[in-house]
Amino acid sequence: MPEKLKVSAVLPASPKEVFEAWLDSKAHGSFTGGKAKIAPKVGGAFTAWDDYISGTTLSLEKHKRIVQSWRTAEFPDGSPDSELEVLLAPVKGGTKITLVHTEIPDGQAAQYKEGWIEYYFEPMKIYFSNAKTKSRRKK
Repeated sequence: MPEKLKVSAVLPASPKEVFEAWLDSKAHGSFTGGKAKIAPKVGGAFTAWDDYISGTTLSLEKHKRIVQSWRTAEFPDGSPDSELEVLLAPVKGGTKITLVHTEIPDGQAAQYKEGWIEYYFEPMKIYFSNAKTKSRRKK
């Protein structure tokens, strides 16, 4: 039976900055530490984490919502892609990012929930904090 998860964090950046970084190959690779290749449009394919993650962008709402088909190299053979919905909302201190990840192969949701926190949210906080520091230095 497919599983689902929902996880959120607050990032020190605007929804526009987070949206654009998520869909930018260089920025995405910078905040995850793994190579990413992203075609930033509906129907565009993407890979992340040195090809461990792959999928297609299904829907975009500028600076608010990204929906992608999503799978990893650990999905069982023949299993369908999962669906990842990235929701961005402005909050005090930045952006609340919420990931709604559905259709995950049975038994894998817990590891992906941990992965989103450890390999995405935590490094994204550092990435956007460093970007703010650099932009303040330029002024």
